This record gives sequence, structure tokens and C-alpha cells, in this order.
Amino acid sequence: MRSIRSRLAGLCVGMLALAGTDAMAQQAAGCTSTPRTEPPRTIFTCRGGVIIEAESAAGFQIVPPQGGGAVQAVELNGKGVLVDLQPRRGRFQILTPHAIASVRGTVYAVDVTAAATAVFVQEGKVHVTRRDGSEPVELGAGEGVDVSPGRPLTVRRWPLERARLLLGRFGR
Repeated sequence: MRSIRSRLAGLCVGMLALAGTDAMAQQAAGCTSTPRTEPPRTIFTCRGGVIIEAESAAGFQIVPPQGGGAVQAVELNGKGVLVDLQPRRGRFQILTPHAIASVRGTVYAVDVTAAATAVFVQEGKVHVTRRDGSEPVELGAGEGVDVSPGRPLTVRRWPLERARLLLGRFGR
């Protein structure tokens, strides 16, 4: 019994250490985090006017900026993030296993599953390509695209219900 408790305690300490490392990495990227509960998510406010909302259990990493400047990229491997950028800000990218979404001054959400990446624009414009840079498309407000292997990138006006479901995951 004692060995099980010791192992569980060690597992908990290890998980906390990993969580702390992730939080430190986000802070090292020049971001502060604020947890929210309705719905569960964390809001990262970063230098240069970048706000990143990551839903609970999102698999992502804020890429540390070069030279201490503003954050320019997020690696997203699972679940979703919503990004809010100030107008006239430099380029920003979300890199997923399937796509690259590049923007300037906009609000958009990216959702990643094992099979595809969905990008939806609430306001502004977003440039989306496959991860290798091929098949570029541009999305405007209310438009989205699903990026998956073997399927063309087709820009569509998203049905209101689909947009609400994705944005609702970020309390919008």
C-alpha cells in the first residue's frame, strides 16, 4: 500500500513539474496567463498585443520570440485556440500538423484533431496554406476552411451553428 501511495505521489509531483515547465515556457515567451472557468480555458496575454485563448487540454506551445520581441507563432497539436491580434501588428502564425494560418490584426480560431485542422475567421483576414506552404487561400470574416490530407482547401461561409460551437468553446 505504501509503495502505491509513493508512486501516486511521484506521479502527481511529475505532472505538476510538467505543468510548471509549460507555464514557465509561456512566461518566457513574454506572456501572462489567466485561467477562466466559463468555459474552461486559459487566456495568455503576450507582448505586442497578442491574446491567445487556449481551451482546456489544448496541446500547444507558444514559440518564444526572437530577440525578446512580440510572440510570432504558436504550435498547436490538439484541441483549439482563439487568437486576437491588434491591428497593424506584424505577422503571426499558428502551425498545426496540417496547416499554417498566417494573419495580421484579426480574431480567428483554429481547431486541431488527428485528421484535420479547421480555421475560422471572426473578423479580419487570415491566409491559410497546407503545412508545406502549398494551396494558399485567404479567409474573410465568417469564412472557414478544413485542411486535411488529400482534400482541396475550399473556403466556405460557415453555418452559424458551426461557428457558434467553435467560438462557444472560448466563451464567445
